[in-house]
Amino acid sequence: MAVKPVEKIWMNGKLIDWNDAKIHVLSHVIHYGSSWFEGIRCYETKKGSAIFRHREHIARLFDSAKLYRAEIPYTIEQVMEADKETIRVNKLKACYIRPVAYRGYGDVGVYPMGCPVDLTIAVWEWGKYLGPEALEKGIDVRFASWQRAAGNTFPTTAKAGGNYLNSQLMKMEARVDGYEEGIALDMNGQISEGSGENIFIVRNGTLYTPQFVNAILPGITRATVMQLAKEAGIPVVEGNLPREIVYLADEVFFTGTAAEISPIRSIDRMTIGTGKPGPITRELQKRFFDVVENGNDQHGWLDFI
Repeated sequence: MAVKPVEKIWMNGKLIDWNDAKIHVLSHVIHYGSSWFEGIRCYETKKGSAIFRHREHIARLFDSAKLYRAEIPYTIEQVMEADKETIRVNKLKACYIRPVAYRGYGDVGVYPMGCPVDLTIAVWEWGKYLGPEALEKGIDVRFASWQRAAGNTFPTTAKAGGNYLNSQLMKMEARVDGYEEGIALDMNGQISEGSGENIFIVRNGTLYTPQFVNAILPGITRATVMQLAKEAGIPVVEGNLPREIVYLADEVFFTGTAAEISPIRSIDRMTIGTGKPGPITRELQKRFFDVVENGNDQHGWLDFI
């Protein structure tokens, strides 16, 4: 999905023109993938524009950087205000927000501590990540031939730029083969996640999802769905999930800031349930969109602009 340029991008405390947002070619991030980022949505709710689970996202950004011994030179509150400032200056009612911290121009060797940690915030208009019909009709996916990293390889709980080389391989493989997305297994053959989404499986009225040790990103939309499910009286189980469980599932769906709650209608050309979004998926979508579209927030999840 092409990004539609806006007027300003926030870089290291200054708002600059979109076309002037550049870094040096010898910046550490270009050579070694040393960046940490977030994907956040600002929704135009019926009660005004609001950023969904803003603090949780920025706190995760700081956590990701900390795991790599990188210190972001701002506070969480300063970054949250910079997000809002960038949205306001670009006069957007709804948008995607991409704060990214990265090691900049300094030493060029693998050892990164001589490089500054820079921070950039971009915002732009963005629609449905998996396509306009994904939320209504579901998508077709496959299991990837690429697996997620083994434990103690690098921190998979960090939302780090370098981690997404693995995701790119999964996504390209799926698209070339005619699928919308891929599902990765972990090193032990248990279900992990999509290239940029967490996964949930419904079987006999219970919601199942992989756990952190399955090399997943601790998704904020994932946590949201688990909370909404519990409030709806839907049992939630985190655990090791074998590949074959999805073929026998009643419903399967992806979650993520970009994907929101996207039903999966087939996996490896095997139909899931009825081949249409099921009742539990629909119930969770209803509860989620009641918050982000209607502004009916009982949890303090919306940070109004």
